[in-house]
Amino acid sequence: MDINRVIFPSSNSGTDIEYETKLKQYFGDMLVYKSSSNSKFFSALSLPSFMRDWLVMRFSDSNGAIDKKEVSNYVKRIIPNKEQWNEYQVDMLHNNQAARFLTKIKIDFDAKNRRALFSLPDFGVPQKKGEAIVEWDVIEANRDYLLSPTEVWGIVEIVAEEENNSSVFKLIDFQPFCPYTIDLDYYTNARQFFSIDEWLDILLSAIDYNPNGYISTKQKMTMISRLLPFVEKRINLIELAPKETGKSYVYAQISKYGWLVSGGSISRAKMFYDISKRTPGLVSRYDYVALDEIQSIKFTDAMEMQGALKGYLESPTGEYRVGDTRGVGDAGFILLGNIDSELMNINTNMFINLPDIFHESALIDRFHGFIKGWDIPKMKESLKANGWALNTEYFGEIMHFLREELSYRAVVDQLLQLPKNSATRDTEAIKKICTGYLKLLFPNATDVSKVDINLFESYCLEPALEMRRVIKTQLGIIDRGEFGGLTIPDITIKEQYRAK
Repeated sequence: MDINRVIFPSSNSGTDIEYETKLKQYFGDMLVYKSSSNSKFFSALSLPSFMRDWLVMRFSDSNGAIDKKEVSNYVKRIIPNKEQWNEYQVDMLHNNQAARFLTKIKIDFDAKNRRALFSLPDFGVPQKKGEAIVEWDVIEANRDYLLSPTEVWGIVEIVAEEENNSSVFKLIDFQPFCPYTIDLDYYTNARQFFSIDEWLDILLSAIDYNPNGYISTKQKMTMISRLLPFVEKRINLIELAPKETGKSYVYAQISKYGWLVSGGSISRAKMFYDISKRTPGLVSRYDYVALDEIQSIKFTDAMEMQGALKGYLESPTGEYRVGDTRGVGDAGFILLGNIDSELMNINTNMFINLPDIFHESALIDRFHGFIKGWDIPKMKESLKANGWALNTEYFGEIMHFLREELSYRAVVDQLLQLPKNSATRDTEAIKKICTGYLKLLFPNATDVSKVDINLFESYCLEPALEMRRVIKTQLGIIDRGEFGGLTIPDITIKEQYRAK
């Protein structure tokens, strides 16, 4: 990365100048200017944050300003909405022209007829099986990208051809939507040039929040906790928060690798595996699955869902079984719900309004930690990012890459002293949360020699202990016979590392 390629104007405050100068020096190519007006403009275009920042980088000048008319015209031309599919059909079916645009695409296979198939989820295509076919050379040219178990973004080129006396759509070309070359080593090495306070601000602005809108480190850390499932596989969390604290936004808009279910109903087939369609569910296709408005979600097969969840959340490898099918998922599982002020007390039953399947202590015990959403301020204009910040799409990719890094867990295992006879679920939960925080806050700490023990204890271990402590306290309230009086293990830093 050429960190000196772009020159930016500076702010007025001396402290801000120092921070902004470092930000530009080490992340110049990956910065965008975020503002409330730009966010409203892109929201009107129904584009997620990661797509917004790509467009801002593409069309902004050195001051971060964009020509909104130019962007709007480009979006209409290259990123069509559902209604424009009919226009493309006219071009393909009547005028024999190819349609080329940016969209989400999913690849499947028809083993019986030895064909590759595609679907465009945003357009409801195909309407029947075999109507959308992929040329094999397109698959071979984009094997690593297109064969993802999830939908992927890319520029597609589609034509209509006659086959067996009917028209089919054929994908004849594909270009992955990978606007950035991700250099994880560069990102992790750059961390050493920022203080912990500066790094917290970098993370918050990367996900579209203004760090100056938070009055304490506690508020910032609670907000950052929402990113744990973005960087750590199979971490399971519960967050209850007042309305308007941004739960839905973080899980729906920041990463294209996550999935938010908001209200309505959900089945075991959709979550894990659809036997009739022989297709894997959400946990096998995404980095995390968040159930928003959990109090209003209905489960079409509650007991089957409860059993499948217990097995999946317990498995260290993310294994699940549906019928005779065995599958594996990497997705973390997050419950998001609103909470009334009188229930914002960890010593009362905060889970009383959750669906019945989450009233069983054995299932709740499989959730690693609890986020106190009431420590996050309600959304207001002063909390919206306003200034130079990491591109959200770039940051989302970084978090996705960090999921595969094993060195951080090795550091946590090496640092922590576990009491004898401590419960495995407790120790594993605390270690997973610690590992997630280490990835987020100290990505340069890839071995023990690079860890500041005091900072690790304050920003990784203590928050992890507290998040697990809430779960344990709730278990004691829900099931006093099994969990009453039990506490989390007294996990500490090993003395040989503390001495250093």
